[in-house]
Amino acid sequence: MSDLSASEPVLDALGEALHLLRMTGSTYVRSDMTAPWAIPLGPLPGHVSFHLVVDGRCVIDVAGHGHLVLETGDLALVPRGVAHRLASDANITVGATDVHVGRHRVTERYVVQAGGGGGDLTTLVCGAVQFDHPLGRQLIDALPPLVRIEARHDPEAGWRLAAARQVAVEVRQARPGGAFVITRLADLLVIHGIRAWLARDPASGDGWLGALRDPQIGRALTLLHRDPTREWTVASLASEVSMSRSSFAARFARMVGEAPMRYLARWRMELAASRLRDGTEVVGDVARQVGYRSEAAFSRAHKRIVGHPPGAVRLDAPVRRPPTQ
Repeated sequence: MSDLSASEPVLDALGEALHLLRMTGSTYVRSDMTAPWAIPLGPLPGHVSFHLVVDGRCVIDVAGHGHLVLETGDLALVPRGVAHRLASDANITVGATDVHVGRHRVTERYVVQAGGGGGDLTTLVCGAVQFDHPLGRQLIDALPPLVRIEARHDPEAGWRLAAARQVAVEVRQARPGGAFVITRLADLLVIHGIRAWLARDPASGDGWLGALRDPQIGRALTLLHRDPTREWTVASLASEVSMSRSSFAARFARMVGEAPMRYLARWRMELAASRLRDGTEVVGDVARQVGYRSEAAFSRAHKRIVGHPPGAVRLDAPVRRPPTQ
């Protein structure tokens, strides 16, 4: 269930998804690197990595997607936890420089590192975060494998740099309350980056993200997100958004990539998975919380939609959108 009441007016479905981007399991690194240097970053399933250039420049390389140059103030997001690399130059190899990088763990979550070949200095603030709400994770899954927000195209780049520098100060000095400050600033940096990409990239108007922006389909999606236990039908959803049943069903399927009731069933499984992974609730209680009248009905639906019974849910078995036919 969302933190927002189903009785509240639905004004901004995309904004509501951003509202639920609450981050957990965060780690942060401040890096002072002198050229030449290269840092490999392995896969982190379920995480979003962010890299903000505080001073200098570097390149980011995501396998299969080429490399991008990052200048001072630029922010890069790697939303899907895939392996990637940061380097002073696209031609630098990791093996030639990684021995020069020294790391100091300030706390369990904060690391300061420095090294390289003694050339031009680049300072970065980086992090890896997870999201604890299914709607936030669904928004992240809809992003491309690599997102770059360029400072020269962003009037709010100055604020972003100021926030990053404050993160660097908090990491370096480890003052009381620093963990809270860093977490909140990192939340804002990532959300700001996603919002800037949504505002500028034409690709953000496609698929589920585009559907969230549609006045009628976005409202329908928000109703499903807010009140998944209601006995929705295609007709009742269509009535809520002032459309005919047939027009609504066709438009929803075209924009979202699946039929409304299929989307609702999968959304219920997303919510159920979060509760089951938490490990504090029994299957029967979870079944009722996501709209099923009995544990047996929920178990049948879970096996049909997810491919295995609810008891087999694991942290490494998220519910995924099936391919659009």
